[in-house]
Amino acid sequence: MLLLKGKGVSAGIAIGQLAIYNQSLNSIPHYIVANPEEEIQRFQKAQQAALENFQQLYTTAIKEVSEENANIFEVHQMMLEDCDYVEAIESIIRLQKVNAEFAINITAKKFAKIFTDMEDEYMKARASDIHDISNSLLACLDGKKTIQLSFNGPSVLAATDLTPSETMHLAKGKILGFITEHGSANSHSAILARALGIPAVIGVRKLLSKISANMTVVIDGFTGDIYLNPDEKTLANMTQKIETLKYHQTLLKELKGQPNITMSGKEIKLAANISGPQDLAAVLENDADGIGLFRSEFLYLENKKIPTEDEQFTAYKTVIETMAGKQVIIRTLDVGADKNIPCLKLLPEDNPAMGFRGIRVCLMQPEIFKIQLHAILRASAFGNTAIMLPFITSVDEIHAAKIILEEVKTSLRQDNIPFDENIKLGIMIETPAAALISDDLAKEVDFFSIGTNDLTQYTLAIDRQNQNLSSFFNPHHKAIFKLIAQTIESAHKNGILVGICGELGGDPDLIKIFLDLGVDELSVSPPAILPLRKKLRSLE
Repeated sequence: MLLLKGKGVSAGIAIGQLAIYNQSLNSIPHYIVANPEEEIQRFQKAQQAALENFQQLYTTAIKEVSEENANIFEVHQMMLEDCDYVEAIESIIRLQKVNAEFAINITAKKFAKIFTDMEDEYMKARASDIHDISNSLLACLDGKKTIQLSFNGPSVLAATDLTPSETMHLAKGKILGFITEHGSANSHSAILARALGIPAVIGVRKLLSKISANMTVVIDGFTGDIYLNPDEKTLANMTQKIETLKYHQTLLKELKGQPNITMSGKEIKLAANISGPQDLAAVLENDADGIGLFRSEFLYLENKKIPTEDEQFTAYKTVIETMAGKQVIIRTLDVGADKNIPCLKLLPEDNPAMGFRGIRVCLMQPEIFKIQLHAILRASAFGNTAIMLPFITSVDEIHAAKIILEEVKTSLRQDNIPFDENIKLGIMIETPAAALISDDLAKEVDFFSIGTNDLTQYTLAIDRQNQNLSSFFNPHHKAIFKLIAQTIESAHKNGILVGICGELGGDPDLIKIFLDLGVDELSVSPPAILPLRKKLRSLE
């Protein structure tokens, strides 16, 4: 068995025979034409044929993946008629007196490079769209299909990369999942794969040199793991995962749209934890009541440099607008310990779990903090938003953060930039210190969220990253629940809500305990929401 690693961009698991997609078009011809105007007419005829192809794909996509995702192909039609793109091709034909294929190829490379040179990851991914429309033109000029499938049964497809058109065409066949060497989570192909419910893993280095057709393969679109010629144990484990997923699909049909309420009428909010806009499809699919934890640090982890205010604003705004009035709680930058971000240049520490992390980083590097707060506040104008501060251990830390927050609000007012003037501010309860003074902390903020992972670590004095201590790590320790109970009591005494966003919150066996303690919200990974709802609705 050989394990390969990539990036999962469409959730799900696929097991099957491997098929290699031959994407090679004929080599691009290059020759001088006697009459450039006739060649331009030839190009324009191919353009019309390509427009018709994309219109057909649009019609198909509306039926299979929703109108919103089908709009990808409307955009492709607009790109095909874009004046700059068309004029560039026609100009090359006229001035150099060359054939249309050569002019299209040169133009495609030029326009694609413009996108790949951009810093924004979303815009980088648009280079694939340029190649898509150009390949469609070349295929129409050639009069041949670009999709060449050489397999009969259900297969997992491997390719260098896939354009949106190829993704839609191939999805009509017997495709169990996709693996590619290149690609982006923001690409339209990845978006379509998610909409089609096809597991997909991208960014597998030198993939095609390590595989051969008809190998047995397992792909995990959740983790990005790929198992070539898996052993019996791996096959059994992954088959069990598939059965679990099927059970989850049954829950979707039964419970989507149902309230989170016990048989006796007690209700609790079930929200989702996310790392960025790429998780929104799972949030909506699993019917979350909101975003209880937006881990904003992943915007930093995915960049080689500190993300700009506009980059952060775009991500926050996308999530807030998509949630359409449901609350989105954005946790400010939570780095240090097990989340080291190179662009922040944090110094090495002997004991990072007890060191420079969470709110301490933000207060010691206020300029970075201010950029993030600017972005969050700007985005708050577009929907129900809240700010949450991580790793708070004292009232003084809240006061210091509030001063910076007010400075940012004043700056936005001076620039006439709208934001939610009544935006709520909350904190994470992650240490025994915070739990023990929760009565004082509750007077300063609008809500609590209990991070049970770190609360367990610091209460038991056990590094949760240390595998040698895993047998000692007991998240059900009596002390943990005493601290949780004290925190909830303090919150409600001061009229604020309290949620749980750690791993304990996703355990169906604990939901009755949390209800009895008075928890107002559980924020969990999207797939955990419906099993919790099922358990909750069975309780008396």
